[in-house]
Amino acid sequence: MTKFVASNRTRDTQTTERMVAPYTPLELESLVARYGSPLMIIDCDIIRAQYRALQAALPGVDLHYALKPLPELAVVKTLKDLGCFFDLASSGEVELVRRAGVAPERCIHTHPIKTDSDIRDAMRFGVRTFVADNVAELGKFVRHRKRCDILLRISFRAEDTPVDLSKKFGCEPQAALTLLDTAKRLGLRVVGFSFHVGSQTATPGTYVRAIETCIDLIDRARAAGHLGLALLDIGGGFPVSYREPMMDIESFCVPIRAALSAMPKGIRVIAEPGRFIAAPSGTCVSSVVGRAERGGRWWFYLDDGVYGSFSGQIYDHAIYPIDCLKTDSVRVPAVLAGPTCDSIDVIDETIELPLLEAGDLVVGRVMGAYNSASATDFNFIPRARVLAINVTADAVTAS
Repeated sequence: MTKFVASNRTRDTQTTERMVAPYTPLELESLVARYGSPLMIIDCDIIRAQYRALQAALPGVDLHYALKPLPELAVVKTLKDLGCFFDLASSGEVELVRRAGVAPERCIHTHPIKTDSDIRDAMRFGVRTFVADNVAELGKFVRHRKRCDILLRISFRAEDTPVDLSKKFGCEPQAALTLLDTAKRLGLRVVGFSFHVGSQTATPGTYVRAIETCIDLIDRARAAGHLGLALLDIGGGFPVSYREPMMDIESFCVPIRAALSAMPKGIRVIAEPGRFIAAPSGTCVSSVVGRAERGGRWWFYLDDGVYGSFSGQIYDHAIYPIDCLKTDSVRVPAVLAGPTCDSIDVIDETIELPLLEAGDLVVGRVMGAYNSASATDFNFIPRARVLAINVTADAVTAS
């Protein structure tokens, strides 16, 4: 039987139910009747499928799941059972993988800017690999130099990504060898380079350019006497399809694999997928709580909104596939609005829907990444309950 794990981040409860995506209206109505609305359903079967798809597209690359888009205990345990590694960026994430029983040697800490307590908490757990991108950050590791390894993060700007992660972090490629020399003078052990071209990257070109540049840097560093380089972290950012289709992951990774084939001997390659694994797993179910006709359109007010499960529309620049369970053939121009008193709390102003009534259910899909993770309790309106389904692998079904 499929296990459900309902979580509010502080406790976990379980029941025995079974669902296979795409879920039927009756199944969704049944879950809302039992667990309430709004509800964020996280399907661990989809987590497994996404992990395996990326693993097949990048053979020989160790995948470190980045916790930030979906830091749920059931997801971490699911991936741990698949042999996944983990990418941590805070003391809270360290605590989560510890609770899940993840071995510390399967984790790296990749936040480029850290407090000393961040470093100490991670090292106390057993993490030994960290990321830095400037001289000041290197200085934080001098006291820990006998117990840690460093990756130097390099900036590669991508023009085809809505979330440019090289804007905030990373040194310029031409500064990397100077930083390598500085680390050596400080007695620090640099074991490789890392980069992150950005999240939801549309094309693989920046990955290819970044890999080729890093290969050149490794060759030049080794020629200069830096012989300990053994790791390249190519980051995350692998795209998923929301309302608009994106390149499938196998095609996306073909040029990345070709670029990696030129890697010098003795270099282990890792990646930090987050969105690709998490996003397709999430289905948000919310209820209509009221309606009003304004300016020739119907406004339908939900018990969830952009301060809650749809927060990714603001923070992540994502637009999700949304529909209702009501099947009336006649649809009208409509607005979906959230429950808070803030006028910014509008989910969609261009949607067409049947004439909904209080209690009707609205469903958002591909919402596993950067939604429940960034949801708030603004206006003291509680965020959606997270319900993990198909937690055990034996719940997998066909057809």
